[in-house]
Amino acid sequence: MGLLFIDGNHAMAMGALHAGCRFFAAYPITPATTLFAAMLDRLPASGGIVLQGEDEIASIGYCLGASMAGMKAMTATSGPGISLYSENISFAIAGEIPLVIVNVMRQGPSTGAATLAADGDIQFMRWGCSGGLPVIVLAPSDVSDCFTLTVHAFNLAEQFRCPVLVASNKEIGMTRETIDPERIEKPAVVERTLHTSGPFLPFGVEDGRDVPAFLPIGGPVLVRQTSSTHGADGYITTDPIEIQAGVERLKRKIESHSASFSFFEHERVEGARTLIIAYSATARAARAAAAAILKESGQAVSVLTLKTLWPVPEQLLVEAAEGMERILVVEMNLGQYVNEVRRVLCEARVDFFGKMNGRLITPAEIMREVLHG
Repeated sequence: MGLLFIDGNHAMAMGALHAGCRFFAAYPITPATTLFAAMLDRLPASGGIVLQGEDEIASIGYCLGASMAGMKAMTATSGPGISLYSENISFAIAGEIPLVIVNVMRQGPSTGAATLAADGDIQFMRWGCSGGLPVIVLAPSDVSDCFTLTVHAFNLAEQFRCPVLVASNKEIGMTRETIDPERIEKPAVVERTLHTSGPFLPFGVEDGRDVPAFLPIGGPVLVRQTSSTHGADGYITTDPIEIQAGVERLKRKIESHSASFSFFEHERVEGARTLIIAYSATARAARAAAAAILKESGQAVSVLTLKTLWPVPEQLLVEAAEGMERILVVEMNLGQYVNEVRRVLCEARVDFFGKMNGRLITPAEIMREVLHG
């Protein structure tokens, strides 16, 4: 296979197929619709299923059902749709249902501007469902990331039996780049752990594990599923001890392993006393700005590109900030992730630069903020 000239949405479709996705359902919404189209082009030919739901709520519900039946499933939407997904994201957390959710963000609030980009859903993806339990959110910054992080998203969903969100945006999803498929990172594919012997408890875990083994609904063994608080046997419970143990396990199974999936790029420059932290498409402008600042003024600037946003990679932030006099967080919103950085680096100088007007933040704007802000 030669070089490909594709956009981020098509790269995500390729990554999903590589990871073993066999079910996709969504409702058309700009700028996620071309991912829907790419899956429709590719997945049925590979023996998979693509459905258009009557709305966003039905679409994610189809995916939950497919996943409970044993299929790797993915859905894709944008801001208004991710709002409608909220209840079923909670269901996926409570029911420990593996699912990949792509959010190709656009300018908000509400229906906003469908053809303009922003990163305005960053906090919503973490806190926009009931219960407050952790989710995994990955953030690509280019087309290659779209492929690789989609594979990682499926692997994490299967490994931890949870929903995993991929935080893309219009500029990443619908901008074409040239990639070499032979050189792109292809993570090894992970499958969910199946129950093999002994009595089956749908939410029971072995000693030393926090993730239940899986059996599909509709198979020869009875599998109970509920979105209500439940015990290991899947029956609804109001026992406070059992409920507390259950929610602590759901929290622990993600957060205790977060260092293993804290994806990032750290361009550490010798002598730098300023660190730029960015994610999504803005990270590319930050890297260009750092290179231009070094060339024009001789000032060294390091750049940390976050590719895992939630859970917050706290140890990574601490290590990257060591020796820095100033940290500048750049976001295509009015400041959503900067407060997480301030929380972790509470004694450091953490400044913010951001816009949310549908246009990309440019390297020149970041240069001005670094040099004169």
